[in-house]
Amino acid sequence: MIKREMYLKKIRDSYDSELIKIIVGVRRSGKSVLMLQIIDELKEKGIKEDHIIYINFEDYDYTDYTKPKEFNKYIKDKIKDKEKYYLFFDEIQNVQEFEKVINSFRATMNVSIFITGSNSKVLSSDLSTHLAGRYISIKMMPFTFSEYLELQRSQGIVKNNDEAFLEYLEWGGMPQIYNSSSVQERKMYLRDLYNTVILKDILERNNIKDVKLLNRIIQLIMENIGGVISANSITKFLKTDNVITSVDTILNYIMYINNSLIANKVSRYNIRGKSVMTLLEKYYLVDLGLLQLKSSPIEKKVGGRLENIVYNELIARGYDVYIGKTDKGEIDFVVDNFGDRFYIQVADYLSSDDVIEREFGAYKNVEDNYPKYVITMDKINYSQNGIIHKNIIDWLLEK
Repeated sequence: MIKREMYLKKIRDSYDSELIKIIVGVRRSGKSVLMLQIIDELKEKGIKEDHIIYINFEDYDYTDYTKPKEFNKYIKDKIKDKEKYYLFFDEIQNVQEFEKVINSFRATMNVSIFITGSNSKVLSSDLSTHLAGRYISIKMMPFTFSEYLELQRSQGIVKNNDEAFLEYLEWGGMPQIYNSSSVQERKMYLRDLYNTVILKDILERNNIKDVKLLNRIIQLIMENIGGVISANSITKFLKTDNVITSVDTILNYIMYINNSLIANKVSRYNIRGKSVMTLLEKYYLVDLGLLQLKSSPIEKKVGGRLENIVYNELIARGYDVYIGKTDKGEIDFVVDNFGDRFYIQVADYLSSDDVIEREFGAYKNVEDNYPKYVITMDKINYSQNGIIHKNIIDWLLEK
């Protein structure tokens, strides 16, 4: 397994900090492996093994400790002296009232705490209340394209970047997907991942009964990557297919889907008014491999897939991302970099003057001096009027 340096460097300076380190990501994106890599680095620094405590709350052996009192007692019994202990709790959302117990550890013991979760409940308001200002959070994504290439090299597989990108575009970056070259085995792995997320992070957690409706909504999100959809539009579409439901039900189901981290909602940002708008959001999948599970044989929308890859890359790099709203149109992404900003337009190819005008012209009503990019699969550089054109592979591989 490759070292997830992109995330390690974000957290490495805080290994000994009292701040709680929270790693959130969809199931099987590599959170447990990242924890083990942190543990290895601590051991290399000379931390004694008996001062490192690791619990995976998906492990049946630890079922008894998912209750707060038992969890609290188990850890306190492990603390034998006043030296610093390093506590690692995997899938912490399985522990009842974990926020209170974690905060108690932080406040009363000499510890450094690392937790992971595969549901956004880990970053809920309850956690913010108990740990306000006392934690740092990292959103972990499946492999980026550069990590995928690193994995391929570690397996002795050599492909040119164009060939590798087409495979990544089709199969995504779930770390274990490339353990097999069999299409059938890959699809079985993705189906198992999907079913696990649906069962554990959506159905069980939210007591949902209408599984068919949930799957229909997820399929609609898959088929509209990069397109603007709303609860109203989903409700009307389902009505034409004789599925009667309410807007409130759709809104709840979308919230559950977002909480499971299988898809991400992107809000609109009014560039002129400098405000976030909550209507007509876009949705992107956490990993493009999930498109292998589409129930309808619709044509692959390359532009939407490229947008999805760019969005996921930006999130992996730690940016806040919005859809840009201008007076006369839309910009694919407004990217916030700790108060700084840049813009990105994404297309498959600049195949005609009309397409060039559409993509570069999207910036006509953006009057500020923040950097502006157009990212496509073209090899020729079409940069113009201060707007930078990038080939998507080159952009993905930039440090």
